[in-house]
Formats: sequence, structure tokens, C-alpha cells
Amino acid sequence: MSTRTAPTGTRTWSVEIRIDEHDGETHAQARLHTGDATSLSASGSARLSPRDRDVPEIGDELAAARALSRLAHELLDAAAGDIENLTHEHVDLDH
Repeated sequence: MSTRTAPTGTRTWSVEIRIDEHDGETHAQARLHTGDATSLSASGSARLSPRDRDVPEIGDELAAARALSRLAHELLDAAAGDIENLTHEHVDLDH
């Protein structure tokens, strides 16, 4: 991530989620777009249990939620790394 000394104005970040399904397994890829050099992405998946009804929307929701959760952890790790680079001290941000 880039370092700014004084944030000014409003910034907009967006997250793109791509979902695909093959043979009862749903995969989601979440990508964070910040408008600068930061490039973070994470994936998640879900699979249909043989005893469950096939409701594709539920698989999409689970896979997307898992990808977003992992993306949030990636962002926390990136922030910790940025802080460590500035302070030269170990940082452990709560997940």
C-alpha cells in the first residue's frame, strides 16, 4: 500500500467479486481496487452437501463471504506491514 502523510478529500475503493460454479462447487474471487498501487485479492469456495437442497444463491453467498473475509484479513496484514515499515516495530493488528 502507498503511504500518505495527510489524507485529503474522499476516496472510493471498490471490490469486484467473480463467482463461478462447477460440479457442485462454487468459487469466488474478490479483488480490491484502491486506485493506487495496492493490489489485493482473495478467494473463497463452497460446495453442496449431498443432503442439502441445491440452491445456487446460497453457494454464491457462502463463497463470496469467505472470499471477502479473507480479503479483509489481507487488508489488515497490508496495514500492519505499512505501519511496521514506518515505525520499524512489529505490529499485530487484531483480526
